[in-house]
Amino acid sequence: MTTTLLTLAVVAIYVAMLFVVAHFSGGNGSNAKFFTGGRNQSWLVVALAMVGAPMTGVTFISVPGMVGASGFSYLQMVLGFVVGSLVIACVLIPLYYRYNVTSLYEYLDGRFGVRSHAMGAWLFLVSKVSSTALKAFVACVVIQQLLCTPLGIPLWATTLAFMVLVWLYTYRGGVVAVVWIDALKTLCMVLCVVLCMVFLLRELELPLPEVASQAVDGGLTRVFHFDNIDSSLHFAKMFLAGVFMIVAMTGLDQDMMQRALSSRSQRSAQRNMVVASLLQGVVIAMLLGLGALLYLYLAKANLEVAKPDEVFAFVATQKGMPTIISILLVLGVLVATFSATGGALTSLTTSFAVDVLHKKGISTTSRKWIHAAMALVLGLLVLAFDRWSSDSTINLVYRLASYTYGPLLGLFAFGVLSKRTVRDGVVPAVVILAPLCSLLLDLNSEVWFGGYSFGFELLLVNATFTIVGLYLSGLRISANSLS
Repeated sequence: MTTTLLTLAVVAIYVAMLFVVAHFSGGNGSNAKFFTGGRNQSWLVVALAMVGAPMTGVTFISVPGMVGASGFSYLQMVLGFVVGSLVIACVLIPLYYRYNVTSLYEYLDGRFGVRSHAMGAWLFLVSKVSSTALKAFVACVVIQQLLCTPLGIPLWATTLAFMVLVWLYTYRGGVVAVVWIDALKTLCMVLCVVLCMVFLLRELELPLPEVASQAVDGGLTRVFHFDNIDSSLHFAKMFLAGVFMIVAMTGLDQDMMQRALSSRSQRSAQRNMVVASLLQGVVIAMLLGLGALLYLYLAKANLEVAKPDEVFAFVATQKGMPTIISILLVLGVLVATFSATGGALTSLTTSFAVDVLHKKGISTTSRKWIHAAMALVLGLLVLAFDRWSSDSTINLVYRLASYTYGPLLGLFAFGVLSKRTVRDGVVPAVVILAPLCSLLLDLNSEVWFGGYSFGFELLLVNATFTIVGLYLSGLRISANSLS
């Protein structure tokens, strides 16, 4: 109970810090501050925010957990992230500043039409609501296991408290509060990872060279996979998936880009995007290193864990482990997911107001009601995900993104790379059919293609189906004009 109360005190201190930052960064609470941050944020602060922005409790739990099955192969995707960030900086950010968008999907309205705009927004809303709820669920479960269960608090109450706190700290500050808290989150996450690694190294009671040797010999540090093209871990698949995944899940994501577009200028936004991608790679490498230490500890103690997502929590709660490990785990998960959920809540509110209701000049009162409704939806979905926790969650998140962000990637790629027009009324059908065709291909790939299994490259397949559908709809326009 002493450990639980100490952890609760640390959590309370961090939450208090969040509200202090949100209060002083929120300004006058206007819609301009809430939606775009007044576009006067420092590039360095935004860059730090962008490092931590994609990292949630899922990242903190799942990245170390995946080391047991796939080693450091995730770094293959990280290399793709860097290249994809250059694409965002050089292609998409200039586009958004040229159109002066509040919501990214306003671009689709000008390029294709109102229905394309609506479909782009709904793709984002479905993607962000589901993925954010899934990530928040992981955080709530960890907090529940290590903090709330000993106090007799049920999961529904933990979820309610989590969402209320997220709603409160973004209620007034919007994207400005999100940017500053994400910057704080990045620093806190790095500190938590470093401290956890230090304490685990002490528990292993081995010199650092010996620890590295055991990790290499155990296959925990293998990065590159070139031998089996059918494997989902093959370099080409993961690298290309990383490139297009970051373009889709950051460059075409209102949540991520709302931070970048709060910068003072286009050049600042481009600079922070590139710097953030490089720093993010360093943080992910640190998390993978933490994962290797966790698995070495399991081997030393002759212990096994069924689910990768449970490795960190399992080790942290082992008898004899320093109390600080479990405290850092709770704090790291809370830090990571709290700000990520806050950013998602802010972007969902923005997109629903601007894209779905088409009210750029919406009243502050209406915006606050939308904000509260989005928090309620997220909270209900977190509880619904209570029975969906069998897979490694980060894989589930990326798998989901392949189906929801794929059509969005196809829409933007076709709009930017081609000058062809499309039938705006056909776009919803194309966007729905593309994921269905991808699903059919995914379910039958091993039979149809001699054992080939799709990995994260399914995103590209989905985008390709979308582009083909848009191209064919454009051909009909050309045929009608000729006749």
